[in-house]
Amino acid sequence: MEVARFWRTTGQRYRLIGEVCPNCGKRLFPPRDVCPVCAKEARAPFTFSGRGEVYSYSTVHVPPQGFEKFAPYTVALVRLAEGPLVTAQLTDVDEAEIYIGMPVEMVTRVLREDGERGMLVYGYKFRPARPVRDDASPSVTEPAHVPQPAESAPPEGEPAAAQPVMA
Repeated sequence: MEVARFWRTTGQRYRLIGEVCPNCGKRLFPPRDVCPVCAKEARAPFTFSGRGEVYSYSTVHVPPQGFEKFAPYTVALVRLAEGPLVTAQLTDVDEAEIYIGMPVEMVTRVLREDGERGMLVYGYKFRPARPVRDDASPSVTEPAHVPQPAESAPPEGEPAAAQPVMA
């Protein structure tokens, strides 16, 4: 990796710093000079929360050269809470526990060793989200799509109970 590019992209890799378009409000990751929505200049920095949910995933059993010691590993598309989709490796989770909609959080981990001397390259990965506190938002601590139990019909001849109306 080139030294100049390495230092220029540390904010993206360590803190999920992207941009927000001041014209249309679109949040962009990775940062771009031009907003893909309104084609205006988008240079206002924006730090993403690092929270999101698994949008899709796949397990890599035959990795590319240089990543053999990590195999098998799972790569996911993660929809960040602020909107953008990012591709990242999932960590600290067994493959059987992963599901679409699983809440995840960003962590910094070793991505690879660069060269024979082993310069460690760090970047973001995602792990299952841990509740930070008891009053955390349900969208952060629970799956996005929780199936609701089917309501059973009242026995024939009995009137249905009044249901409260939610506003």
